[in-house]
Amino acid sequence: MSEGLHTHAPHEEAVHEAAESHNPKKHSLYQWVAIFTALLATIGAIVSYQGTHLMNEVLLAKNEAVLEKAKATDQWNYYQAISTKEHLMDLAVAMTPTSKNAPFQKKIAKYKQQKKEVQLQAEHLDQLSNSANQHSAQLDKPHNDMAIAMIFLQIAISLASVTALTGRTWLFGMAILSAIGGIGLWGMALSLA
Repeated sequence: MSEGLHTHAPHEEAVHEAAESHNPKKHSLYQWVAIFTALLATIGAIVSYQGTHLMNEVLLAKNEAVLEKAKATDQWNYYQAISTKEHLMDLAVAMTPTSKNAPFQKKIAKYKQQKKEVQLQAEHLDQLSNSANQHSAQLDKPHNDMAIAMIFLQIAISLASVTALTGRTWLFGMAILSAIGGIGLWGMALSLA
């Protein structure tokens, strides 16, 4: 056997080069894009869950505001009904002689007392409704920020996908900037929630 030059067939060289390019110690752009995309998808899932949870809280607070407003409206309607009765008693006093209007005066006093109590209840329910509305509005701001954060994360994932197809590193840079923007908005939303 002679010792000489050893050559590989062309397909063996291609296999050898492919094996070297997929060396686990050397990370290619495609590996970074894959890792980046997986991380963003995970963060996006968390942001989406938190946004949905926050939106449920917004809706619950808004529902509470509507419920309290309906109760307050009922109380104000009751107040109006008592006022109508009181006015009828005033009319009865005006139409009867002074000696016979004592029962009407008694009812007028009763209606005035009832109106005070009903008015206090109605005002309290109005305050509860306003408070629930304010709480809903406070929760809606971070929810909106989370929705915008999710848009930035989705743009970053899209840019990373195009990077994997084209191999353009500047697109990957844009994806990273978009991801940073999305994560920053998410952090701001968490601080407000």
